[in-house]
Amino acid sequence: MTARYERIGIIGAGAWGTALTTVARQRDRDVVIWARESVVVDAINDEHRNTMFLPEAPLDPQVRATSDLAEASDVDAALLVVPGQFLRGVCESLAPHWQAGAPAVICTKGIEEDSCALMTEVVAAALPQAPQAVLSGPTFAAEVAKGLPTAVTIACQDDTISDALTDALGSATFRTYRSNDLVGAEIGGAVKNVLAIACGIVTGREFGSNARAALITRGLVEMHRLGEAKGAQRATLWGLCGLGDLVLTCSSEQSRNMSLGAALGRGERFEDIMASRRSVAEGVFNARAVVKLARELAIDMPICEAVNAILHDGATIEAEIEKLLARPMGDELA
Repeated sequence: MTARYERIGIIGAGAWGTALTTVARQRDRDVVIWARESVVVDAINDEHRNTMFLPEAPLDPQVRATSDLAEASDVDAALLVVPGQFLRGVCESLAPHWQAGAPAVICTKGIEEDSCALMTEVVAAALPQAPQAVLSGPTFAAEVAKGLPTAVTIACQDDTISDALTDALGSATFRTYRSNDLVGAEIGGAVKNVLAIACGIVTGREFGSNARAALITRGLVEMHRLGEAKGAQRATLWGLCGLGDLVLTCSSEQSRNMSLGAALGRGERFEDIMASRRSVAEGVFNARAVVKLARELAIDMPICEAVNAILHDGATIEAEIEKLLARPMGDELA
């Protein structure tokens, strides 16, 4: 018999965590959302709105916000939506309170910078008692919160958990598709963040639609290389959490990563861009982690290398573009 998850915890009250709160409430689940910032907790409980991270989305008054991880983890399933570089610490704090059998649903897209660990590897180390799932795909939080049609992948080795999560979250406008390839779902979400910065640079430099299409396509090749080296299924990366997510984030400045790249392409200083932002552009951290992991695995990822060099190594956009355009023109499928 399929389990039923009536109580859903959302660990992380950024824009995406807030949007997922609306998804779970649409399915009439009892939802508690954890935020580190007391101002966010107060705004959700008193004004029924996350005024800091997603102010345009009204929340059901029955949604409860808390800064107590014990309360947020007293649930049937928990969605982990904190930035990737903080996930390990939050999970270690959650561990003493974790409910037996409750799945940890990883909604964070990234690779840990210091260790190059995937988010599933981070959670396995910090919450070894928790069965895992990955929720990923082409999603802008504001559109999900408005109830606009969206499709995502739920990757899990246990079909019973997948079915229960689909029952708890899936709807006519939030369509969930099942997979058993957690690694593929993760790699797609992490690498697309870096490629979106590259596409933003192309947009900011006004290189045109041809260049953007070429970059997306060649970026997908890089995503496949890393995914296959880590054991992902190639088909997963052609799906929602690979190609789908890549196309979305490389096509609109609603993407924090693409908008960052566009600002760089227009000549703005990286430090000024970051200082003006409240929300995290995960591609900044993922660029370094993806490149480090690719080098360890001897994977050629020149676009990601270029983004990392611009963000972290002091390279100029002009120099990195020149290097990319000077690369040998070989077999497309190599």
